[in-house]
Amino acid sequence: MNEFIDWLNNSVQSFDPLWRDVIAGLAILLETSLFVGLLIPGDTIVLAAGAMVRDWVDFLFLFISVMAGSVIGESLGFYIGRVFGTRIRSSKLGQKVPDKVWYQADAFVESRGGLAIAMSRFLPVLHSIVPVTAGMTKMTYKTFISWTAGACAVWSSVYLSIGWLAKESTGALKQFKFGGAIFAGIILVFLVVITIVKKRLEKSATAMIEESEEAKAKARAKKLREADMKRPNA
Repeated sequence: MNEFIDWLNNSVQSFDPLWRDVIAGLAILLETSLFVGLLIPGDTIVLAAGAMVRDWVDFLFLFISVMAGSVIGESLGFYIGRVFGTRIRSSKLGQKVPDKVWYQADAFVESRGGLAIAMSRFLPVLHSIVPVTAGMTKMTYKTFISWTAGACAVWSSVYLSIGWLAKESTGALKQFKFGGAIFAGIILVFLVVITIVKKRLEKSATAMIEESEEAKAKARAKKLREADMKRPNA
């Protein structure tokens, strides 16, 4: 199993850092873009890129590349929503996104505003839909980018750090007979933890959306009762 660690280290060290940064930045740009983002495994690519980091300077350049890709991708989504508005939903591409997802994105942005923008960066599917939905609202780009930039910075730091730490652990694990197996186990634990955190965030987002819809339903019911009370008796 230690041969696997040696092979991994050699592969990582031989990969051109410039191309790594370009690929990682482009992948995350596409992942945060509408429609394409539903197909690109940005998480996996950024984790792999993090595993190729050699030192803090290398980490900084990769972080800047991933951040740039994230911000550009989310900004493109925002301006697509701003320019095309709700027409994007009735387009051929827009119809490929389930109505339920559009509905959830609407309710989430309407009820939570900037917080929805930040949380969506960590949520599957919604991370590429919420920026477009935000662009359809009256939210200013300044508000949008202030929330999304912070979320992208946290996301990029976490994923790149996990990849780098995983790579750094290979040296220590080589002294063990089953170092390769231990390394694979560590990666698996990282992925499980990430999945659990994402699920919890998704659950929290769903609860917020349901709470918003319940409040809307109560408001509509109240208006109907008030209208009935004002209506003259026959």
